[in-house]
Amino acid sequence: MIKITLPDGSVKEFEKGTTPMEVAKSISEGLARNIISAKFNNTTIETVTPLETDGSLILYTWNDKEGKTAFWHSTSHIVAQAIEELYPGVKLTIGPAIENGFYYDIELPTGSISDKDFPSIEKKAIEIARGKHDYKMRAVSKAEALDFYKNQGNEYKVELIENLEDGTITFCDHDSFTDLCRGGHIPNTGIVKAIKILSVAGAYWRGNENNPQLTRIYGISFPKQKELTEYLALLEEAKQRDHRKLGKELELFTFSQKVGQGLPLWLPKGAALRERLEQFLKKAQKKAGYEMVVTPHIGQKELYVTSGHYEKYGADSFQPIHTPKEDEEFLLKPMNCPHHCEIYNSKPFSYKELPKRFAEFGTVYRYEQSGELHGLTRVRGFTQDDAHIFCTPDQLDEEFKEVIDLSLYVLGSLGFDDFTAQVSVRDLDTPEKYIGSVENWEKAEQAIINAAKEKGLNYVIESGEAAFYGPKLDFMVKDALGRQWQLGTIQVDYNLPERFDLTYKGSDNELHRPVMIHRAPFGSMERFIALLIEHTGGNFPLWLTPEQAIILPVSEKHEKYAQKVLKSLENNEIRALIDSRNETIGKKIREAEMSKVPFMLIVGDNDEVANTISVRKHGGEDLGAIDVTMFTDLVNKEINSTLKTFKE
Repeated sequence: MIKITLPDGSVKEFEKGTTPMEVAKSISEGLARNIISAKFNNTTIETVTPLETDGSLILYTWNDKEGKTAFWHSTSHIVAQAIEELYPGVKLTIGPAIENGFYYDIELPTGSISDKDFPSIEKKAIEIARGKHDYKMRAVSKAEALDFYKNQGNEYKVELIENLEDGTITFCDHDSFTDLCRGGHIPNTGIVKAIKILSVAGAYWRGNENNPQLTRIYGISFPKQKELTEYLALLEEAKQRDHRKLGKELELFTFSQKVGQGLPLWLPKGAALRERLEQFLKKAQKKAGYEMVVTPHIGQKELYVTSGHYEKYGADSFQPIHTPKEDEEFLLKPMNCPHHCEIYNSKPFSYKELPKRFAEFGTVYRYEQSGELHGLTRVRGFTQDDAHIFCTPDQLDEEFKEVIDLSLYVLGSLGFDDFTAQVSVRDLDTPEKYIGSVENWEKAEQAIINAAKEKGLNYVIESGEAAFYGPKLDFMVKDALGRQWQLGTIQVDYNLPERFDLTYKGSDNELHRPVMIHRAPFGSMERFIALLIEHTGGNFPLWLTPEQAIILPVSEKHEKYAQKVLKSLENNEIRALIDSRNETIGKKIREAEMSKVPFMLIVGDNDEVANTISVRKHGGEDLGAIDVTMFTDLVNKEINSTLKTFKE
């Protein structure tokens, strides 16, 4: 008999060789009908894998993230089989599950695949799925695996196998199809009821642009057709909210090939919006005791060697800048923290002067591959709302909780209310990925967990998601479409103070090492604004929107009165402009709607006589004719309802 520990802590005894599916049946028939994947002792297994030892078992359904991963990976096998049958001579490479769906990279013998080919691939894949073929794992020797793919002429699979150890290689079979695979599948193909091929793109083998370019086919699948229909409707809504589309329509930002890929240019309206976000945070930071600093865009290479950033970013980032002086090298800064460490080091500090909180909207640079660039969400130059707090160990807990308060204020003021806090810790199996002592890591991780508990946050712990220099707390936010994004991060760092030899004089008159907190509620201005655009659909909070009102004179003779209204609004700090074009009032209203201006103020004969404005809200609600004072009160009331003052 073996002892199986379930997620609720209960322990049950089963005969050796019992499968996860049989465990599920012992709990309930309903669970057995829905289980599609399992994990045993932290290893993903099939539902029919025999359990030979004592251990912990987790059973997954479609409603679990891990269940979806198995579902989508299994579907990639189905689609790969369909492609093999439709395109004889195709070479398959890899087909993993991704956040939403899966992809499979292939090399076609001739021609290409376009969206007109998607229906035939989907039809063939569904035919295969309806066969209800079991997924069967089998171990193969390295020699057998190499022979299999050499006979196929598939050099990609051969390369993968050559890097594997004999005794660790497995194939997955279903129907007449075989693929090199580590495992993690649903019980059979019949569970997949709906498949959609979403797009096709180019992808270099193993992400290296010096390797052959392959065809990457993206897809998604569901256990019910209804869920696919709902997902496609959500995708269509996402297209309408795409920040690249809205950014262009609202004239917020642009890109130029001459300037360079991944380097955004902020247009006047976008720059004004960005400036308001900065001032919003600066005002809150000032109340929280932060001091603004400014650092250069470059630094000597040695600075980033000391911090560890060169080791992590150097080879794959912008290369060193050489000066006329021999052996002198500078780097575009990949992070602001080394500069802030040197600011701290510019003078000695006593424990009485701590904490020191240095904040900066600092621009940093990373060389992202061109295929990974995506609007404002993935760029090569971006500005972080960075701050670094240097405090004593005794101050760490309180400082961390205060940063949580500031982060929650930022998210709440911008309508991001649905979130989970993620405590990102080390992967204990890969210690080489991290710098610093185990003792410091343990202290830092526990400090974050304690703070999350004390603030009553809904949090989860994710192994392997920590930064290389320390654990962190990330805010995982759901947007209006239910998509999850990481917004805002707080990190505890014992390592950089060691590397930069940061000290303070304690009450014992001895030198001690401060603890460092990294903090960025926005994360990066570029990415945050992109997500804000998509979350709001371009309908920003009234306090933030580029223009709060547009004045629409009915005819040219009303322009003088329109100017009077504009002056009054500006005196009350309301952002407005006049559309004085020689167009019909109907066209002006339609275009103001498209530009998502919150209020349209129509002025005609009656308004001028009564000294009023006819107010129409974005979306079509007519508020009637009111005077400017009433409109000002209305605007201020709406702003005050969303933009609270940060606590004293």
